[in-house]
Amino acid sequence: MNVAAVDIVERFYAFLWPMLRISALLLAAPVFSLQAVTVRIRVLLALALSVMVYPMFDWPVIDPLSAAGLLEVLNQLVIGVFMGLMLQIVTAAVVVAGQAISNAMGLSMASLIDPNLGNVPVIAQFLLVLSTLIFVSLGGHAMLLAMVIESFSSLPVGRSLIDQIAYGQLVSWSSMMFLGAVLTALPVMVTLLFISIGLGVVTRAAPSLNIFSVGLPATIVAGFFVLMVSMSSIAGRIQWLWLQGLTQIRVMVGLP
Repeated sequence: MNVAAVDIVERFYAFLWPMLRISALLLAAPVFSLQAVTVRIRVLLALALSVMVYPMFDWPVIDPLSAAGLLEVLNQLVIGVFMGLMLQIVTAAVVVAGQAISNAMGLSMASLIDPNLGNVPVIAQFLLVLSTLIFVSLGGHAMLLAMVIESFSSLPVGRSLIDQIAYGQLVSWSSMMFLGAVLTALPVMVTLLFISIGLGVVTRAAPSLNIFSVGLPATIVAGFFVLMVSMSSIAGRIQWLWLQGLTQIRVMVGLP
């Protein structure tokens, strides 16, 4: 009976490592971290994936309450969270692009309460829904889960990701939050800039014209028209951002 208890404890210690990395990923990654995906669903999904991954690799038996075990627990959590944060930067880029478009259209005051991100403009909320649909249609959720499983071969338990290179990659990739936002919102922002310049010329030519009664409706109508026309370009840019984010994850965890 004592031998069986020791064997169960050892298997639990080995099962703990894939569970920690996968759970941290599901906590930080887009789509899986939505409020609609409850904690119960995340736990069940992490448990199911861990059960499937467990027979595929050889797991070391490390006491998680020891100094080495606590360090390894932190390491597994960091790996999962870093993989999720790489894609959260894409989500942040979409939100910043939506805010830029809303400001250019004069809709910065029209906002919605997002349960995941808080108070965001309506255009940003629309782009977030669009980006989520693009991510799922690309199979990004399946590719992300496949990469976290493959990461156990490139970053086995006992190998640390907490180094300067990993932090440098995350910081370097975080610049895409602003660059990707500018590239996504550029068609609408440039068009509305020329419209604003034209309204300014008209106002100088006819000073009696009330720019607020004419300019704001014209900017909103033109903004929605340009947004509809450039939707294919915006969707393509969002798809490119997701693919770049998945590529950055592969590079970070050392996958070919």
